[in-house]
Amino acid sequence: MNLLIKSATVVDPASPFNNKVADILIEKGIITKIAKSINEDVKTVEAKGYYLSPGFFDLNCNVGELGLETKEDLQTGTAAAAAGGFTGIALTPNTHPPVHSKAEVEYLLNRAKNNLVDIYPLGAISNKREGKDMAEMFDMFKSGAKAFTDGNRPVQDAGLMERALLYVQNFGAKVISYPEDTSIAGKAKVNEGVVSTMLGMKGIPALAEELMIARDLYLAEDTDSEIHFTTISTEHAVELIREGKRKGLKVTCDVAAHNLILTDEALMGFDSLYKVKPPLRTQKDVDALVAGLKDGTIDAIVSQHTPHEIEFKDVEFEVAEYGIIGLQTAFSLALQVGLPVGLIVEKLAINPRKILNIDVPTVTEGATANLVLFSADGEWEYTRANNRSKSYNSPFIGQNLKGKVLLTCNNKQISKF
Repeated sequence: MNLLIKSATVVDPASPFNNKVADILIEKGIITKIAKSINEDVKTVEAKGYYLSPGFFDLNCNVGELGLETKEDLQTGTAAAAAGGFTGIALTPNTHPPVHSKAEVEYLLNRAKNNLVDIYPLGAISNKREGKDMAEMFDMFKSGAKAFTDGNRPVQDAGLMERALLYVQNFGAKVISYPEDTSIAGKAKVNEGVVSTMLGMKGIPALAEELMIARDLYLAEDTDSEIHFTTISTEHAVELIREGKRKGLKVTCDVAAHNLILTDEALMGFDSLYKVKPPLRTQKDVDALVAGLKDGTIDAIVSQHTPHEIEFKDVEFEVAEYGIIGLQTAFSLALQVGLPVGLIVEKLAINPRKILNIDVPTVTEGATANLVLFSADGEWEYTRANNRSKSYNSPFIGQNLKGKVLLTCNNKQISKF
């Protein structure tokens, strides 16, 4: 795999070529030379006006395998990831069976061998994700799980969460919390507020998320543990985590790309494509999330890619499943928010890997080529034809989006789009 990328603007704070226009020569999967001008008789990509950065990494990705392959399998999931600029994805354990022992971790890693996209299975905190007994976390860690979460099931038992935080300290893993107090959220489907009242639907209060964040921050402080909150969505959640960081707690968090763009007003037509969890909140919450990204309170942006077959989404809003597919649109949505390219690379490529304590690729000579080439200005239409996922549950299909991924490169493989 030899390739010459001409006149790309490098975006990588760890590279001596950061923010500089350069030619990059890749030979056998290694960046062998970076210079102002390189002339080699190899396949060449003209990249003037485009950006080159480390490949993106998704901390919250749902792929149906194991057991739910009709929604998504590893082949289609990684294809969608590569098309969205991702060269690494962390898989939640929301499968059937769940990833709660080393057998599932090893199966996924074996299935993902020789793929352009690196796979990182996240192990369950509790056995069967039931929130009762702790799963075999150390065995899963030894087999390749870097962090532990019950996925879209919040850990309601504070004692279980405390034990998990203490236990993973012994081997340097991390606990990921999906913050929701289910006793407050109940069976509601949308954000509690003006829109839920207009729709005549019971709402999920912001308090359901914020109480769980407050609880887990106290637990992390008491145990002197690291904790990561995934898909925060409210203004006060941002404030709680900001205060936790100010106090010196070992806390990080991420936000789903669609929660940076959409508000609960999108639900006025009862379109189940907009049914997600945490639910779409208010414009005030969206503004706080964007501000949290800019000031460093929020560390990463995730796709929260959640594929579903048509029979689970093209139904009445009340019974439809939560979630949208997001791997191919996360970068475009981050641009739509108005975030600068350098900050997007930090939130999509660099910080997610730091959170999982895995090596961050760099655009330097001698480094393995783990890269994404993208345009911040180019527009593309997201269609059913160019959707790489097995599922189609995205409200953005049929829309023109800004920000186009042109090429991904990793593991001596290249995909061009």
